[in-house]
Amino acid sequence: VQLVESGGGLVQPGGSLRLSCAASGFTFSTYVMSWVRQAPGKGLEWVSSIVSDGSNTYYADSVKGRFTISRDNAKNTVYLQMNSLKSTDTALYNCATGGRGVVLSGRATTGPGTQVTVSS
Repeated sequence: VQLVESGGGLVQPGGSLRLSCAASGFTFSTYVMSWVRQAPGKGLEWVSSIVSDGSNTYYADSVKGRFTISRDNAKNTVYLQMNSLKSTDTALYNCATGGRGVVLSGRATTGPGTQVTVSS
């Protein structure tokens, strides 16, 4: 299993970024996928999940209405569109195999992550 995130960077408050996660080594189209993040000095926070066919999505209250998760099973890629970014969104973002429960139990596979910094 390999997950490679990209798309992070430095953005001003109120700005947008689109993260991508390219997956390989497993049957991507059969897996629930998630995004998680970890801010400096804080624990792992589940952000969002999407079911295998993309028909259902789930969000943490902290990002609901601002972030959108999606996937392209033909490209083995999951995305996270982040709008109206706040300084509190600054973190290392990882994609992960599995849903919220799997992620928070520590059983998910994650990639190296992509850094998002929201600052003026």
